[in-house]
Amino acid sequence: MSGIIAQDLTVFRGEKEVVSRSSFVIPHAATCAIIGPNGSGKSSILHAISGVLEYTGELSVEGKSPSEALRDIAYVLQYMPVTAGVPLTVREVVRMGRYPSRGLLGRLGPIDRERVDQAMAKLGISDLASRNIGELSGGQRQRVFVAQALAQDHNILLLDEPLTGLDVPSARVIDDIIHEEPEQGCTVVYTTHDLDEARSADYVILTAGRVVAAGSPDDVLTPEHLADAYGLGALHPEGPHVDVFDAAHENPDMIQPPSIRSNPGEV
Repeated sequence: MSGIIAQDLTVFRGEKEVVSRSSFVIPHAATCAIIGPNGSGKSSILHAISGVLEYTGELSVEGKSPSEALRDIAYVLQYMPVTAGVPLTVREVVRMGRYPSRGLLGRLGPIDRERVDQAMAKLGISDLASRNIGELSGGQRQRVFVAQALAQDHNILLLDEPLTGLDVPSARVIDDIIHEEPEQGCTVVYTTHDLDEARSADYVILTAGRVVAAGSPDDVLTPEHLADAYGLGALHPEGPHVDVFDAAHENPDMIQPPSIRSNPGEV
């Protein structure tokens, strides 16, 4: 497997250029965090990988074009819409993850049902199987949609800000999934605003309408690169972390919450 390779990639939303000419390589079976300010092109890179947005340049997803790799990609949006009053149970929503391989009207067999059960167990939602999706909290819903993605046949998992706004238990469960999936041969790419979440990844892409830097967390999350991406004049190291202090009151996105992984005892 070759991972995800972009060469001179430019991404468009309609006629608007949202990511300028950029190159990067995301290794196979690794975690990759895409971090940057709002509107910097983080989600647009995910959408290009998933074949949703037009682009120029070269983009290879495990040796295929995005359109050819579509069936290998499981994608969880930041906000998954739930239509009020639609009588869908948690199990029915997770079962939808099997539709790409079985079809909307295809009958699910024992293997499909086993995959659904396993995904629900991993996300800790087996006890919610018969609950209506509309009755769940935001954290519970996010677990359901991640379970739906895991139930799908995939070797790429894309997640758009998967931990934003979640309760701590839900965030920890999903964070564990992010870091366990590569052990099954899956490449995980997720967007985030949190520097600690980015530091926990194998590979980082820093964006600001273009790829400012891409590589290991230590190589990318430097004061110089962060100042370039966020347009800040002052960054300084304190211990092993880089803290943003200039204009923090003007840019609340730069005030980072505690890391789920590095502070397991905090609630």
